[in-house]
Amino acid sequence: MTAQKPLAVRVLEQRKVPFELFEFDPLIRSAAEVARATGMPPATVLKTLVIEQDPPRGKPFMVLIPADAEVNLRALAVSLGLKKLRMASHVDAERYTGLKVGGISALALLGRGFAVLIDESATGQQQVLVSAGQRGLDVLLQVSDLLELTRARPVPVS
Repeated sequence: MTAQKPLAVRVLEQRKVPFELFEFDPLIRSAAEVARATGMPPATVLKTLVIEQDPPRGKPFMVLIPADAEVNLRALAVSLGLKKLRMASHVDAERYTGLKVGGISALALLGRGFAVLIDESATGQQQVLVSAGQRGLDVLLQVSDLLELTRARPVPVS
């Protein structure tokens, strides 16, 4: 593993939350590729999307969605009572989070004021694989622990 532990790993260790660390090629950016590289089913590998109001107002949302699903921005906006949402550009996502695309993690951003949303379908899984806050590293943990730590709100996203 890398010399310095990723932020999400430190958070999980501090809070004594059981997890398993998965390491893969840091050039991999897509959750579908992470699923292939780790041998995990795509429905259990969650990608973290940075979604903002259009036009941007306030902090963007961290949206966790399975690798094999696509976000429906219109349905998500309706479920949140907002007019319009858009994906943040890679540059904006990195600026908002301080993390590199491919390593953006809701676990690494605890206490930073981001509302975390999770696709309802993911809450039916027992365990999920999410970014550890660094490219090439993901953590496998119980969905219940992820929901508790991030205070993620289940919503219809896909």
